Amino acid sequence: MSTLQARLAAVAPPRLQEIRRGIEKESLRATASGALALTPHPDPLGSALTHPHITTDYSESQLELITGVHASVEQCLEELTRVHQFALRALGDETLWVSSMPCNLPADENIPIGRYGSSNVGRAKSVYRMGLAHRYGRRMQTISGIHYNWSMPGITDAQYFGLIRNFRRHAFLLLYLFGASPAVCSSFLSGREHELQALSQGTMYMPHGTSLRMGRLGYQSDAQGSLAVSYNSLEGYAASLHEALTRPYAAYEAVGIMNPGGEYNQLSTTLLQIENEFYGTIRPKRVIRPGERPLHALRERGVEYVEVRLMDLDPFVPVGIKAQTIRFLDVFLLHCLLQDSPPDTPQEIAALGRNQHKTAAYGREPGLLLERDGREVPLSQWGADIVADCAPVAAALDAVHQTSDYSDALRAAEALLSTPELLPSARVLEAMARDHDNSFIDFVRAQSEHTKAKLLKLPLPGTLQSRMEALARQSVAEQAAVEAADTMPFEEFRLQYTAPERLQLTQQALAPALAAAAV
Repeated sequence: MSTLQARLAAVAPPRLQEIRRGIEKESLRATASGALALTPHPDPLGSALTHPHITTDYSESQLELITGVHASVEQCLEELTRVHQFALRALGDETLWVSSMPCNLPADENIPIGRYGSSNVGRAKSVYRMGLAHRYGRRMQTISGIHYNWSMPGITDAQYFGLIRNFRRHAFLLLYLFGASPAVCSSFLSGREHELQALSQGTMYMPHGTSLRMGRLGYQSDAQGSLAVSYNSLEGYAASLHEALTRPYAAYEAVGIMNPGGEYNQLSTTLLQIENEFYGTIRPKRVIRPGERPLHALRERGVEYVEVRLMDLDPFVPVGIKAQTIRFLDVFLLHCLLQDSPPDTPQEIAALGRNQHKTAAYGREPGLLLERDGREVPLSQWGADIVADCAPVAAALDAVHQTSDYSDALRAAEALLSTPELLPSARVLEAMARDHDNSFIDFVRAQSEHTKAKLLKLPLPGTLQSRMEALARQSVAEQAAVEAADTMPFEEFRLQYTAPERLQLTQQALAPALAAAAV
C-alpha cells in the first residue's frame, strides 16, 4: 500500500462526506455590441456592499455571484444557477460576458470603479480599487474568473499548507485542462507589451495558449514579484504578508495617499494595501468577524478553507463551471492534501512561476517541457502521472457517494491529456474560426447571448424570485444602517484600519467604530 493509500484509508468515510464547497463567480456586464456596460450596478440587485450573494468585484460593471457553503456539488451548482437567473432578469439588454478575458474596453480611465455608498467601509472599498488602478491599471482588474472554496473537517494548519504547496506544484495541470482564454480583444492590450499574435482584426491570441488570464498579461505584478512568500507554515506565510502590508514601497509612496485635489489615490503606500491585493493561485482563508483583518483572523484561529483562484470561466457552460470540473477539483485537492509535501524553496517557487507562464502561453504545444525537481519533463507525462496518482482518491469518493462520477472525471482528464484538441482553450479557437471569422468579440458576444437566453428559459420558482427580491431590499436597508451608524471621519477610519497593530491585536481590542464591516 502506498503512502497516499494508507493516508486515504485513515480518513473516515464521514469526513469525505463532509467536504464543503462554495463558488464565487465574476462576470463583466456587457452591451449587445460586446462593449463594457458603463451603467451603474442594477437597482433590482440590491446593495453591492451588503448583499450576501450578488456584489461587484473590481469594477461597477463586474458582477460577482456568490453561493453559500454546500455539501453536494449539485446543490452548489443549483444555487449558482438560481443566482444567475435572478441577476440576468435585472440586466435588460445587457449580458454577462462568458469569457474570463474582457469585452471591448473603453479608455482605462473610463472603466468604472465599484461604488459602495457613503459609509466609511464603502468608501474604503472604492479607495482600495482606486489604488489598484494606480498600481496596475484598470484593464488588468477587469479579468474575471471562478474562485472555488474548499474545506474538509479535521485538517490542521500544517496540513492545509501542505495541500497548498502541492497545489502550487501541480497547478499547471488545472491551467492545461480547464484554461479557456487563449485569445483576447485587442482593446485589452492597449499600451502594454506582449507576445501575442494577431489572429484577425481586433483579436490577438497565442496559438497554443490555455489561459492568458493566468499568464504574463493576467494578474501579475512586478512589485509583488519581490515578495518571498513561503508556504511552509502559517507563521511564515503570515510573517511574509505582514511585511508586505507594513513595508512602504517607493513607487506607491510617489503616488501618495491623496491627490492635490483632496481625492484619495489609495488606502496606503505599502507594498500591499490589504491582504486581498496579494495575487496567488490559491489562498489560505478564514471567515472574518466584523471589522477584523483577514491576517489577524488567520493568526488567531487558523486556516478554515482554501480558495482556488486560477479557474477560467468556461464559455461553453451556462454558469461558467460544470459538475465534472468541480469533482475533478475535489479529487485534485484531496490528492494534494494526502500526498507528501516537502517544504518549498526559493528555487522551486521560481520554477513553479515559470511553469505557470509556460502552460498559460504554450500549454497545448506538442512536447512542451516543464521543470520538475531540477529536470525537464513533458507536461503531458507529468500530468498523466498526477491523474494516475489520483485514482485511489477518486475511488474513495465514489465509494462514499455511491457513484462513478469522480472516476469519470479522472478519465475525462486523462483523455484531454492525449487529445488536446478537445481542451476548452482549443474549442474556443475552433469555434471562433468556424463561426465567427476568428473574432474573439463576436464569439463571446454570441455565446453570452445564447447563455443568457438559455438561463432565462429555465423555470425560476416564484417563491425563490420573491425571496431574492426580499434579500435585495434587505441589503439596501442594511447599507443605509451602516451609513447611518458612521460617526468617525474617513481619514481616521483609514488610519485605524491600515494600522499595523490591527494585524495582530485580539478581536476585543479592535476599535468598536470599525466593526461595521471589513474592506
